[in-house]
Amino acid sequence: MAMMRYAEALNAALREEMQADPTVFLFGEDIGRYGGVFKVSKGLMEEFGALRVRDTPISEQAMTAMAVTAAMTGTRPILEIMYADFIPLTLDALVNQASIYNYIWNDQVKMPFVLRTQGGGGAGAGAQHSKALDSMLAHIPGIKVVAPSTPADAKGMLKAAIRDDQPVVFLEHKLLYNLRGEVPDGDVIVPLGRAATVRAGTDISLFATSKMVVEATKAADLLEADGISAEVIDLRSLRPLDIDAIVTSIAKTHHAVVVNEGWRFCGYAAELSATIMDHAFDELDAPVARVTLPDMPIPYSEPLENAMLPSAEKIRAAALATLK
Repeated sequence: MAMMRYAEALNAALREEMQADPTVFLFGEDIGRYGGVFKVSKGLMEEFGALRVRDTPISEQAMTAMAVTAAMTGTRPILEIMYADFIPLTLDALVNQASIYNYIWNDQVKMPFVLRTQGGGGAGAGAQHSKALDSMLAHIPGIKVVAPSTPADAKGMLKAAIRDDQPVVFLEHKLLYNLRGEVPDGDVIVPLGRAATVRAGTDISLFATSKMVVEATKAADLLEADGISAEVIDLRSLRPLDIDAIVTSIAKTHHAVVVNEGWRFCGYAAELSATIMDHAFDELDAPVARVTLPDMPIPYSEPLENAMLPSAEKIRAAALATLK
């Protein structure tokens, strides 16, 4: 094991996959000489050259179309979109090309590309640089969407995403980049579509991804002081979703709180709640609770932003209400 920051684990995954496979290349805004706005690609241009680590103009639509074409012609491109807020600019290539070409051509065309982006609030970055648009992305069939919460999963899941023959949107949270944790040495792959039990419990299940796993774990600590045993499940993968892990947890606790940093209306938390009702209704002793953003833009003011973001205290309150 090595201790790494989340950003360093991503960098290690990129470096190892580029060393192992000459068809892997990286491109995006400021990812070359600057090393990326969050320094995830630091040092890669110096090691692999400007042909495989390419700075691009500011055109998310053009970059995504380029990734689709490159993937179709036998390479494995990794595209970085600087902020998740700009994902809507990529949707024509994602929705009308990447997600359907495998289906249209009856599996004769592979689409092995990764779109990395970071989102989420908590940094006072304002309404145009703080969104979590995972619900929008997970809605699209033909695209995998993952959001690891630990350095180890960040490395292992990015390596798995790069080797996947389908498009993968890899969601990173800006407040996780400095999170430190143990990362296994060597070529360790974390399969996409499998949840992880972060903390075992018997009274209530807390389901979350990305930064919300951190908040859910803090909430479990608060609930323990209340005499309540909370199980924390890191879904890790929004699509494909590990339904078996969800049902297994609810069969044990019979109560559920779903935590998501997206908006409440038509959000991923709503979809997950419906999925629980479809597959584990008979195991529930109370309705599924949701902890999400309210349906409003994210304010620039940090105190206002923090007031609206899902937090450990809000998760605790939802759990207590569910258990009454």
